[in-house]
Amino acid sequence: MACTEEAKLEHFLQWLQVNGAQFRGCKIKYCDSTKGFGIYSTNGSPEDGVLLVVPLDLAITPMRVLQDPLIGAECRAMFEEGEVDDRYLDMLPTTFGNPVWFTDDELLELRGTTLYRATELRKKDLMSVYEDKVKELVKKLLVLDGDSERANSIFWSRALNLPLPHSYVFPQIQEDVGTTCPVDKISEGSTSHSCSEEPINEINGKRFEAHGNDSKVNGVTSTSKQEETVWVEGLLPGIDFCNHDLKAVATWEVDGTGSITQIPLSMFLISALQSPLPVDKEVSISYGNKGNEELLYLYGFVVDNNPDDYLMIHYPGEAIQNISFSDFKGQLLVAQKAAMRCLLPKNLLDHGFFATGSSNCKANNTSEANDRICNFSWSGHRKTPSYLSKLVFLEDFMTALRTIAMKDEEVSKVSAMLEELVGTEGERQPSETEIRTAVWEACGDSGALQLLVDLLQKKMMDLEESSGTEDSDSELLENACVIGNAEQQTSKEANNLVQQKLMSRNRWCSIVYRRGQKELTRLFLKEAEHALQLSLSEGN
Repeated sequence: MACTEEAKLEHFLQWLQVNGAQFRGCKIKYCDSTKGFGIYSTNGSPEDGVLLVVPLDLAITPMRVLQDPLIGAECRAMFEEGEVDDRYLDMLPTTFGNPVWFTDDELLELRGTTLYRATELRKKDLMSVYEDKVKELVKKLLVLDGDSERANSIFWSRALNLPLPHSYVFPQIQEDVGTTCPVDKISEGSTSHSCSEEPINEINGKRFEAHGNDSKVNGVTSTSKQEETVWVEGLLPGIDFCNHDLKAVATWEVDGTGSITQIPLSMFLISALQSPLPVDKEVSISYGNKGNEELLYLYGFVVDNNPDDYLMIHYPGEAIQNISFSDFKGQLLVAQKAAMRCLLPKNLLDHGFFATGSSNCKANNTSEANDRICNFSWSGHRKTPSYLSKLVFLEDFMTALRTIAMKDEEVSKVSAMLEELVGTEGERQPSETEIRTAVWEACGDSGALQLLVDLLQKKMMDLEESSGTEDSDSELLENACVIGNAEQQTSKEANNLVQQKLMSRNRWCSIVYRRGQKELTRLFLKEAEHALQLSLSEGN
């Protein structure tokens, strides 16, 4: 670590301690070029396991920035980020591994994936926000050097989902002039949204939350409005230097009364191990059960063979206009509260036709399937499918696909059955369950499963058209020699043989992510094709 980095760290630690932070069994030190700084255990870990305590007064949240005497008025006018002590900002990274920082060549590795389109949209959005709203503020502060990508990456790669007292999230602001987003009118659960309530981090409808853990809130919640707990995304200097690990050795908790740390209204890092931490062991936390799509998009890293990986499939809403009886089917979709997209976690495969998971997983899935059987009855003409307990695709999404795939004669059957319920005078409206049952009675599953197979085949085609097969990705990874970045790669061009195996970490992460998407697409396609065969054989 360079002397300048050591000086920055020393200044930051002094700032933390002056502001009441206490290092009781850990220290911050430089890890490596991929992780940056991290927290490590020291000699003499305390008996209570508390490693670090940071007062909540240091938390940086959107609401607390509005109080800033220098930029508060301007930030209230547009509800953007603010500034904090330079000694903290100096410690923050200047480069990141998430896709908005990729070179053009690295970004091409994501073609065909959901993340490629999301990154393109994100970069355009950041540039628009910077030009329209942030540019003048940045000139005033000279903090972010005109870099809206850095501001975005700093916040979303380090933000915690913090349980804070109401007064910390919604402070009393004396000056109200020019406020376009009144503090008392902003939803308590939506402090990460702008005035227009547009989601900040969302891909295909999946909301990405700031990382946290199974945290405990000690002595914060009460019946008083001013003291109730509000969960909000924000930064907490010091604790935000913890890196992620699936096998975390620590968790963070909030101490409202000071009964644990002797520092009221503080957050503390506590060991999760039964035995004392070894000296100089990295103190990691878990960012939660996040797939590689979310990890790469927000934090700039992936986990190979991630057990929490997932696949997102969706039926494009605009395509409904091109199907027969589009208006009627659209009304049915709304009435049934059908889902146009489906998140498929990897662990669902433990419940399917080709499951390799435990018997407990299978038993739980059977129970869930039995809960849905009540929807599969009308006149008794159609039997409950034998495969229902093995079907891994969510019923709300299957409901949407059944409705969209209905043939003309099936639409007539559904309409007739619903007319029987409503009556000639329209005495009542059919319930959600009754409409779903009518659609099932008329259509069965074969049309929906065929449409699902088509969607998954199209997804696989998009993935492979852009970057080859799953096997080709595996071969690239097997032969890869990962280096820090693309600039390092060009400096080693002398050895052509070695050069073929070198790849930047960004490219490696992209290939790991897209290979996982291809693997999940293949496995869920196999499930869908088998379910379709059973459905056709059973007349469903």
